[in-house]
Amino acid sequence: MRLLLLSDIHSNVEALDACLAAAPAHDVVINLGDMVGYGASPNEVIERSLGLGKIFVRGNHDKAASGGMDLRDFNPIAGLAALWTRDQLIQQNLEWLRALPRGPIQIADLPGMQFVHGSPLDEDEYVVTLRDAIEPLMVSATPLTFFGHTHLQGSFSTNDVASDAFRPEYRTIGQSETTEYPIKDGVRYMVNPGSVGQPRDGDWRAAFALYDSEARIVTFCRVPYNLKGAQERIMAANLPQRLATRLATGR
Repeated sequence: MRLLLLSDIHSNVEALDACLAAAPAHDVVINLGDMVGYGASPNEVIERSLGLGKIFVRGNHDKAASGGMDLRDFNPIAGLAALWTRDQLIQQNLEWLRALPRGPIQIADLPGMQFVHGSPLDEDEYVVTLRDAIEPLMVSATPLTFFGHTHLQGSFSTNDVASDAFRPEYRTIGQSETTEYPIKDGVRYMVNPGSVGQPRDGDWRAAFALYDSEARIVTFCRVPYNLKGAQERIMAANLPQRLATRLATGR
């Protein structure tokens, strides 16, 4: 089965559309959370996401925008964006966000895999470094975990011999590119497809991934998108300017 993995769209419909246009053939779409927050197109992103499939995990911004999380846990800009998003969401979408399932979730047709936003141990945990990943990798009985939250594309792995961290390397800064990453037997993995709508690894391009469960290969993808359009929407919505400017730097 071929899984299209999307995470951290953050109301950036321009980036989402670019990812969907570039995505290889796939059988199912998995959304790892944070569909809203920061960007200016929350309803559009939710409506597109609903049309892609039914497998979702809630993110912290999904909780915040739908009133399920204390905004004191957010920085001021993120909090303002969450409140703005809450005001913009139509009632149907607001209720849908509130009902999103907490990770980790497992799918009967996808054995040996689980899907989370932060980590298998804590849905809001940031797994940024290999040190962060060691405990969830060792504790989890599921060999392959797909996660988001950090906006950093790549993976962590461990077995009885060694542990490793992987970040895709790309050759350009403005073209579509892919990097393949094999999944090996006897190794536990945490794989992050990266952020569709707000990458934070210094690369402004939208990020996503494809996993072929038969070939056991993760394909990390980066695609350019209508950055100016996304920035203009944010400015027109009177959201904090920082939310627009940071898109160009991938931070």
